[in-house]
Amino acid sequence: MKAYETVFVLVPEMEKEAIDAEIAKVKAVIEKAGEVESVDEWGKRKLAYEIDNKYTDGYYVLIHFKAENTVLDSLNHLYRITDSFIRDIIVSREK
Repeated sequence: MKAYETVFVLVPEMEKEAIDAEIAKVKAVIEKAGEVESVDEWGKRKLAYEIDNKYTDGYYVLIHFKAENTVLDSLNHLYRITDSFIRDIIVSREK
Protein backbone atom coordinates (compact mmCIF):
# COMPACT_ATOMS: atom_id res chain seq x y z
CA MET A 1 0.00 0.00 0.00
CA LYS A 2 1.12 3.54 -0.78
CA ALA A 3 0.64 6.67 1.30
CA TYR A 4 -1.69 9.33 -0.12
CA GLU A 5 -3.50 12.44 0.95
CA THR A 6 -6.68 13.89 -0.43
CA VAL A 7 -8.05 17.37 0.04
CA PHE A 8 -11.59 18.14 -0.97
CA VAL A 9 -13.81 21.20 -0.76
CA LEU A 10 -17.48 20.84 0.02
CA VAL A 11 -20.36 23.23 -0.64
CA PRO A 12 -20.20 25.79 2.20
CA GLU A 13 -23.94 25.87 2.96
CA MET A 14 -24.05 22.21 4.06
CA GLU A 15 -25.18 21.31 7.58
CA LYS A 16 -22.66 19.59 9.88
CA GLU A 17 -24.53 16.28 9.63
CA ALA A 18 -24.33 16.37 5.82
CA ILE A 19 -20.61 17.20 5.96
CA ASP A 20 -20.02 14.27 8.32
CA ALA A 21 -21.96 12.01 5.94
CA GLU A 22 -19.79 13.03 2.96
CA ILE A 23 -16.60 12.46 4.98
CA ALA A 24 -17.95 9.04 6.00
CA LYS A 25 -18.52 8.18 2.30
CA VAL A 26 -14.92 9.06 1.45
CA LYS A 27 -13.62 7.05 4.41
CA ALA A 28 -15.75 4.05 3.39
CA VAL A 29 -14.30 4.09 -0.14
CA ILE A 30 -10.76 4.25 1.23
CA GLU A 31 -11.33 1.50 3.80
CA LYS A 32 -12.42 -1.00 1.11
CA ALA A 33 -8.75 -1.43 0.11
CA GLY A 34 -6.80 0.68 2.56
CA GLU A 35 -6.75 2.48 5.87
CA VAL A 36 -7.46 6.04 6.96
CA GLU A 37 -4.63 7.50 9.02
CA SER A 38 -6.11 10.88 9.90
CA VAL A 39 -8.96 13.24 9.06
CA ASP A 40 -8.37 16.97 9.47
CA GLU A 41 -11.34 19.26 8.98
CA TRP A 42 -10.07 22.74 8.17
CA GLY A 43 -13.57 24.17 8.13
CA LYS A 44 -15.09 26.92 6.05
CA ARG A 45 -12.52 29.06 4.24
CA LYS A 46 -12.37 31.59 1.44
CA LEU A 47 -11.61 30.11 -1.99
CA ALA A 48 -8.74 31.52 -4.06
CA TYR A 49 -11.20 32.25 -6.87
CA GLU A 50 -14.93 31.99 -7.48
CA ILE A 51 -16.10 28.57 -8.68
CA ASP A 52 -19.07 28.10 -11.03
CA ASN A 53 -20.00 31.77 -10.61
CA LYS A 54 -21.56 31.03 -7.19
CA TYR A 55 -19.06 29.69 -4.64
CA THR A 56 -16.62 32.04 -2.92
CA ASP A 57 -16.23 29.88 0.22
CA GLY A 58 -15.87 26.16 0.78
CA TYR A 59 -15.56 23.60 3.58
CA TYR A 60 -12.07 22.04 3.41
CA VAL A 61 -11.19 18.50 4.56
CA LEU A 62 -7.76 16.77 4.47
CA ILE A 63 -7.47 12.98 4.78
CA HIS A 64 -4.18 11.06 5.04
CA PHE A 65 -4.49 7.41 4.08
CA LYS A 66 -2.69 4.31 2.84
CA ALA A 67 -4.31 2.28 0.08
CA GLU A 68 -3.94 0.30 -3.10
CA ASN A 69 -4.02 2.39 -6.28
CA THR A 70 -7.47 0.98 -7.17
CA VAL A 71 -8.91 3.20 -4.43
CA LEU A 72 -7.91 6.30 -6.40
CA ASP A 73 -10.31 5.50 -9.22
CA SER A 74 -13.13 4.87 -6.75
CA LEU A 75 -12.43 8.16 -4.97
CA ASN A 76 -12.31 10.12 -8.22
CA HIS A 77 -15.62 8.52 -9.23
CA LEU A 78 -17.23 9.50 -5.92
CA TYR A 79 -15.97 13.07 -6.25
CA ARG A 80 -17.35 13.37 -9.80
CA ILE A 81 -20.84 11.97 -9.18
CA THR A 82 -21.55 13.83 -5.92
CA ASP A 83 -22.66 17.45 -6.31
CA SER A 84 -21.53 18.49 -2.83
CA PHE A 85 -17.83 18.22 -3.79
CA ILE A 86 -16.67 21.50 -5.35
CA ARG A 87 -12.98 20.61 -5.82
CA ASP A 88 -10.71 17.70 -4.94
CA ILE A 89 -7.15 16.46 -5.30
CA ILE A 90 -5.34 13.23 -4.44
CA VAL A 91 -1.55 13.35 -3.98
CA SER A 92 0.99 10.63 -3.29
CA ARG A 93 3.04 11.21 -0.13
CA GLU A 94 5.77 8.82 -1.26
CA LYS A 95 9.05 10.29 -2.46
